[in-house]
Amino acid sequence: MTDNADGDRTPVRQHVHGHVHTGFEAVREVFAQAAARQPHPTGQQLAVYHRGERVVDLWAGPVADGDSLTGVFSVSKGAAHLVVALLVQDGLLDLDRTVASYWPEFAAAGKEATTLRQLLAHQAGVIGVDDVFTIEELADDTLMAQRLAAQTPYWKPGTAFGYHGLVIAALTGEVVRRATGRTLQDWWEHRVRRPYGVDFYLGLPEELEPRYVPVAPAIQNPGGEVEEPPELVKIAFSHQYLPDLSVFPNFRRTRALGQGSAGGVASARGAAGAYAAAIGVLDDRSALLDAGTVETFTRIHSEGSDVVAGVESRFALGFAVLDDRYPCLGPDAFGHGGAAGGVAFASPRLDLAYAYIRTRFTVGESADQENRLLIEEVVRAVTGPAQILQSHEE
Repeated sequence: MTDNADGDRTPVRQHVHGHVHTGFEAVREVFAQAAARQPHPTGQQLAVYHRGERVVDLWAGPVADGDSLTGVFSVSKGAAHLVVALLVQDGLLDLDRTVASYWPEFAAAGKEATTLRQLLAHQAGVIGVDDVFTIEELADDTLMAQRLAAQTPYWKPGTAFGYHGLVIAALTGEVVRRATGRTLQDWWEHRVRRPYGVDFYLGLPEELEPRYVPVAPAIQNPGGEVEEPPELVKIAFSHQYLPDLSVFPNFRRTRALGQGSAGGVASARGAAGAYAAAIGVLDDRSALLDAGTVETFTRIHSEGSDVVAGVESRFALGFAVLDDRYPCLGPDAFGHGGAAGGVAFASPRLDLAYAYIRTRFTVGESADQENRLLIEEVVRAVTGPAQILQSHEE
């Protein structure tokens, strides 16, 4: 069990609601165990699509139900870069053209040769600005892009990589706007969210605010030391103005503008539904992405030491590489996790789309463990235990 803020090791009992299809009963049990381990009242949602059907639809906690929406942090990057993948597929964007050929101002300060491919692979070196974005600025992708265009990169583009945590979609979104005349958020609304009816918003309408559940802060270990973040992390996450990232989506400005890196709002149903649409497992409708586009965007482009976080990491194009954390998925899975412990992805190989959303911010590895156990049980339900055993052996 985990200590709560008062040192009480008794978890809060939370009832599980929703349904699973036959064969996915063990997923419900693992979800219930994850909910039971929460040391404070919170909310969790899990949705899974397989071969055209929603086979898992579960929620728990006193503050959320299956229709609740909450801030999903970097899960937002999956929506943003699904748009970019679609525009590359349509021939409106070219991965190997320079960013400056779409956006001339970006050529300043030694960035003139940076390609869209390098940008998507977190290799551009423009993780923030020297004097750090305020919270109001962070909420506005267009405003950030204007300032980022003039910024000297923190390393020579293409020679290293580091997580552009709060700005990547401001950068790629400006390329989208310059190339097409429409914002990334507008493309998402009209190409994905509205036609497929998914509750995943890059820009939450005012009338849906009553469904929004604020993100609760992480439960800190009483008396525990708080480490000073590295300098590049302070810049990348605007630590001076945003020392607690958990509050970011709780500002109405963030939700209203739909900041593409970390300002999205969704339910698990909505996030899973978007990925189901991407690979054609949403109500048996045609896939948004073809196999060639999926292969291009899921291929590893950056691997090794992340110079921002100082850890070993890997990135595809706009999407996270997931099979290092969740080996049973295999290399073709694409999606993105978020700081509150949520993750959403599609696996074309398994005809599967998954989203787990939490309403409490998390620290440490607890949410990764929850997702690992849930994902393994989902894969086991789809393929049988041999798949899980093989992934562990590998």
